[in-house]
Amino acid sequence: MLPLGSTEQHGPHLPLDTDTRIASAVAHGLAQRLEPLLVGAALPYGASGEHAGFPGTVSLGTQVLERVVVELVRSVDDTARAVVLVNGHGGNIAALRSARRILAGEGRPVFLWAPVAALAATVGVPAADRDLHAGRGETSLLLHLAPDLVRLDLAVAGPSPSLAELLARGVAALSPSGVLGDPAGASAAEGARLLDAYVDDAVERLLDWTRHQGLTPPTARTVGRSA
Repeated sequence: MLPLGSTEQHGPHLPLDTDTRIASAVAHGLAQRLEPLLVGAALPYGASGEHAGFPGTVSLGTQVLERVVVELVRSVDDTARAVVLVNGHGGNIAALRSARRILAGEGRPVFLWAPVAALAATVGVPAADRDLHAGRGETSLLLHLAPDLVRLDLAVAGPSPSLAELLARGVAALSPSGVLGDPAGASAAEGARLLDAYVDDAVERLLDWTRHQGLTPPTARTVGRSA
């Protein structure tokens, strides 16, 4: 499994590696639930052009990220039955889908997981279209995963633009703070529930994918959910 994140601003209250931490947590949650799954080192840089202009944002861009992922998968494909990409940053999706198409054409099976917008609502977090970046969902997840890195005293609410407007204009034109959504109400308990929902979804989708591909599905470990 390859966790993929980003290094980019997440408002004044969350760390630059928020997406990478979330992707890594989902990957490790999968490995705790299913075997044999191995978690590789996370890729901490992604396609973050929409966050240009904010200190700390570092972007590879879509084309470079696509090429990096293709080469990484090729390098491990000889010794792995399949590769699982666990994505924590929405801006990476175009590159990852393109990389998956290239690799599929080479006969290399790749499963791509990314959070489904509806999952947040199942645990009481505002819908993703109103909580796009550094809002309640991500803040809750980081309060659960790395509470010492969250500065709630600096948290501010931002606008909730459409995804189309975000992609067209970029974050800096929409939110001086970099926040898209409202962190208010975030909690570690909510973050734990959201992470469990992500892992549950990833388990279900990975098992379905392996069966569809004609691969032997991973088997369940006899352990509980993430704490």
